[in-house]
Amino acid sequence: MNNLDILALMPQILLTAGAVMLLISIAIKRNHLFSAIAALLFVSASFCSLFFPPVLHEISGIFIRDGFSIFFTGLILIITLYIMLISFQYMEKRAEDIEEYYILMLLASLGATVLVSSRHFVTFFLGLELLSTSLYVLIAFLRKRQISVEAGIKYLVIAAVSSAFLLFGMALVYSGSGSMYFAELVPWFRNTGVNYTGLAGVVFMLGGIGFKLAIVPFHLWTPDVYEGAPAPVSAYVATVSKAGMFAFFYRFVTESQILDVKQIALFITILAVLSMFIGNVMAIREQNVKKILAYSSIAHLGYLLIALMITGNAGAHAFAFYLVVYTLTITGAFSIVAFLSQTGDDASSLVYYKGIFWSRPGLAIAFSIMLFSLAGIPLTAGFMSKFYLLLAGIGNELWLLSIVLIATSIIGLFYYLRIIVEMFTKSEVPFREITHSGWLYGLVFGSIALILVALGIYPELLTRLIFYF
Repeated sequence: MNNLDILALMPQILLTAGAVMLLISIAIKRNHLFSAIAALLFVSASFCSLFFPPVLHEISGIFIRDGFSIFFTGLILIITLYIMLISFQYMEKRAEDIEEYYILMLLASLGATVLVSSRHFVTFFLGLELLSTSLYVLIAFLRKRQISVEAGIKYLVIAAVSSAFLLFGMALVYSGSGSMYFAELVPWFRNTGVNYTGLAGVVFMLGGIGFKLAIVPFHLWTPDVYEGAPAPVSAYVATVSKAGMFAFFYRFVTESQILDVKQIALFITILAVLSMFIGNVMAIREQNVKKILAYSSIAHLGYLLIALMITGNAGAHAFAFYLVVYTLTITGAFSIVAFLSQTGDDASSLVYYKGIFWSRPGLAIAFSIMLFSLAGIPLTAGFMSKFYLLLAGIGNELWLLSIVLIATSIIGLFYYLRIIVEMFTKSEVPFREITHSGWLYGLVFGSIALILVALGIYPELLTRLIFYF
C-alpha cells in the first residue's frame, strides 16, 4: 500500500481510529461528554479529509475514491454528525453505559462509507456487514425498553435472511461470470441475456438489497423497527444506512449495466410502483408518527428507484439531489420526535403533537417545513427533488413511473397534512412541558429547516455541488 492508497482511505482510517481510541478510553475511564466530543471530532476530521487529494484513485480495483464516493461519503458523515448531536441528551437520560453508543455509530458510518466506494462484491459485503452488525446493537441499545429489544431481534433476523439472499445471489453471478468486479459483469449480462442462472443470481441479490432498503415487498420489518428503536437510531436507519446502500446500488447498476436485461428492468419497475403505492397507502391509516415516517421512507425509496431507470447525467443528478433532500428531511423529522420524547417512551402517537404550535411555534413551523418537503410542496427542497426526478423521468419516456410518482405524491399529502393540522389545532389538554434543554435539538432541526427552504428557493446551491461528482 502506497501513500496515495493511505490518503484515499483517510476518511475510513479516521473513523476506525476514532472507534479504537474510544474503546481504549472507555477501558480507562467512562465519560459520556468526552466520548461524544471525541466521536464528533473524528467524524469532522474524516469529513475534512475528503477535501484533500487524491480526487480520483482506485485501490486494486475493489475500492475507489472518486467524485461519487466523495459526495456520498460527505453526506453520510454530515448526517452522522447531526444524529450524534441529537443523541447526546436523548441517550444521557435513558442508557447507563452510553459510551459504546458512539463506537457503534462510528463503525456503522465506516461500513456505510465503504459501501459507497465499493466496486467489488467482497468490499461491498464487508461494508454491509459492518453497517448491519452495528445496527443490531444500536436498535436494541436501550436494553431495558422491551420494544427496543424486540425491534433489535426483528432486525437481526431480517438482516441475516437478506445477507443469505445476497451471498447466494453473488455466488450464482460469480459462478456464471467468473468475476466479482462490477464492470466486468457487463459483457456477461449482454452475452447471456436470459440465462436463468444469471437472472436467478441477480434476483436473489435484488431481494437481499430490497430487504436492506425496505422496498416493497421486503418492507414488513420497517414500521416495527422504526417504532421500537430509539428515535436517533431510527433516524440513522432511515438515512445513513439507506443512503450508503442506495449509493452502492446506483453504482452497481450503472457499472454492471444490468438494466440492459429487460427482465431485470421490469423487475425494478414493479418494485418501484409497489413501493410508491403501498408505502403511501399504508401510511394513511397510521396514527403513529414513527410508523408514518417509516412508510413514508418506503415510498421515497420507491421514488429513488425511478432514478436507476434514467440514463445519463440527468438520472445521476436527480438521484443525488433527491437522496440529499430525503436524508436531511428525515433526520430533521426524527430530531423533533427525539426532542418531544420523554424518558419512558418516544413521542410516537399523534396525541403528542396536538397543539404544539401554541406552546412551541418554532418547533411546529420547522416540523411543518419538513413535512411539506416530504410531501413535495413548492418552495421546499422536496418539491425541487421531485420536480427534477419527474423531469428526468419524462425525458427518458418513463411514463408509467412518472404518472405513479405524481399520483402517489397526491396520496401522501393526506397523512403529512394530518400531522400539520394536529400541530396547529388548539387542544384543551395542555402540552407536556419538556424538562430538558433543547438547544442541540434546535440546532439540528432549525438548521435543516433553513436548508430545506434555501434549496427550495435556490436549488443551484446543491446542483452546482452535484455537478462536480
